[in-house]
Amino acid sequence: MKKILIASGNHNKITEIKYALKDIPEIELLSLKYFGIKVEVTEDGDTLEKNSFKKAGEIFNIFKIPSLSDDSGLFVDAINGEPGIFSARYAGENASYEDNCNKLLLNLENIPSEKRDAYFETVICFYINKNEYYFFKGICKGKIISEFRGENGFGYDPLFIPDGHIKTFAEMPENEKNLISHRVNALKEFRNFLMANKNEYN
Repeated sequence: MKKILIASGNHNKITEIKYALKDIPEIELLSLKYFGIKVEVTEDGDTLEKNSFKKAGEIFNIFKIPSLSDDSGLFVDAINGEPGIFSARYAGENASYEDNCNKLLLNLENIPSEKRDAYFETVICFYINKNEYYFFKGICKGKIISEFRGENGFGYDPLFIPDGHIKTFAEMPENEKNLISHRVNALKEFRNFLMANKNEYN
C-alpha cells in the first residue's frame, strides 16, 4: 500500500481530504498527527501555488513520504481580491476565524450585495520528490453576505453563499458542502490523477 502524507495540522482540511479520497484502493493517507508531531511551515509565498509547494516540499524533506498540501484563499472582487493569499491571517498572524470574518465585513460595509461577488480557490501540490510534483486547482464561485449564518464549516464559511444555492457553506451539512467546495473540486482533479497513475510513484 502506498502512503501519502497530508502536510497539514488543520483537522477540518484533513477531514475533507480523507473524505474525498477515502475509497481509492492501495492508498493510505497519513497526517502529521500520526507521527505525533507538529510542523510549522511559514507561508511566505505570493501565490497559492508557491505556498502549497513550500509546505509539501518541507514535509517531504522531513519524512521522505510523498506529500500532499493545499493552500486556499477567498478572493473578493470589490476589494481588489482581498483577503486572497492572506485569508488565514487577514486580521493578523494569530487571528481567529471570527476575527478574519469581521475584518472582511468591515471592509465590505459600504459595498452593496449585488457587488459582493467572490470565489474560493484551492491549489493542491502533490510532491513525490524534488524532481516530480504536480498542482491541482479547484474554484467555487459565490457571494459574501453581510451577516454570519450557520454553525458548520470553518474560515469564511458563515459569510459565503455559493452560486446556485441559498445556504452559506456553514449552513450546509458536511456531505452537501463536500459536493461543491473549492477544496473538493481540486481533490477531484487529484483523485483522477491518482486513479490514472497510482502505480507510477514510489
